[in-house]
Amino acid sequence: MKLLKKLALAAAVASIAASAHAGLTPIADADLSKVSGQDGVSIAADLHINIGEFKYTNTDSTTGGSVSFKNIGINGVIAATLDVINGATFAQDAYGAVLGLTSPQTALAGFYDGGDVVKIAIPNLTSSKNVNMTVGGISMGGSTKSFGAMAMNDIKLQGTTVYIWAH
Repeated sequence: MKLLKKLALAAAVASIAASAHAGLTPIADADLSKVSGQDGVSIAADLHINIGEFKYTNTDSTTGGSVSFKNIGINGVIAATLDVINGATFAQDAYGAVLGLTSPQTALAGFYDGGDVVKIAIPNLTSSKNVNMTVGGISMGGSTKSFGAMAMNDIKLQGTTVYIWAH
């Protein structure tokens, strides 16, 4: 009786595995490109970055010194989209529209082979929280006296596009 139960269990597990595998069939890239649905990935971030200190030191023994930028803050909103595009779209998108070239393979000879590319784009946002950078204090050498502070406001990265591919 135990043997019969084990055989029945083995047959049930085998049939489940076989039916699960039977539902998975490969789809050619050409057929997959005709499928509509979600395309790409979107990423958004509300940045709150703090760097305690950035210190530059001149190591020259006679004129050496240092300057410290303390309490560096980077804040704001950034978003990006990620899409996989084919070589023809990459050629038209990055080189045709931007650089007026017809072939990224020529421009990037030995570096790009014409395959698919990941496109990372920073879209235009209507957010009022553009990226800002502040430096809380600037001092020389080991001094605690501050030369003041610095800020770079309204840093806009919108319209930036980055392309990534394997090689």
